[in-house]
Amino acid sequence: MTKMFFIVGMGSFLGGGSRYLVQQFFARQFPGPFPVGTLVVNIVGSLIIGIVFGLSERSNLLSNEMRIFLANGICGGFTTFSSFSIENYAMLKDGQYFYIFSYVGLSLFLGFLATFLGIQLIKIF
Repeated sequence: MTKMFFIVGMGSFLGGGSRYLVQQFFARQFPGPFPVGTLVVNIVGSLIIGIVFGLSERSNLLSNEMRIFLANGICGGFTTFSSFSIENYAMLKDGQYFYIFSYVGLSLFLGFLATFLGIQLIKIF
């Protein structure tokens, strides 16, 4: 149990740090009320977790520890939806309803699509 805790913790450290860098980059590129950085992080993270699970289902290329490191650790640290929640709350508080519905809809639709595509990519190759 302790070993797995550290495996997830190390992955979370890398994923969380990467999330911060990506969000900051996109915040500078696209300033405004729409959280482009978090949207990009959630979509990319969904694609990566789809690939990880696709690899796990297809073959024995990933050990259980590596799958947990990548999925629970890196992707879990990279794609938390806590940022998603607080940003929606802020837009709600500011009365930016169009942005809320756009953000929620795009995040859910593109996230599911990216996960599906990640799994399908692994099945093809």
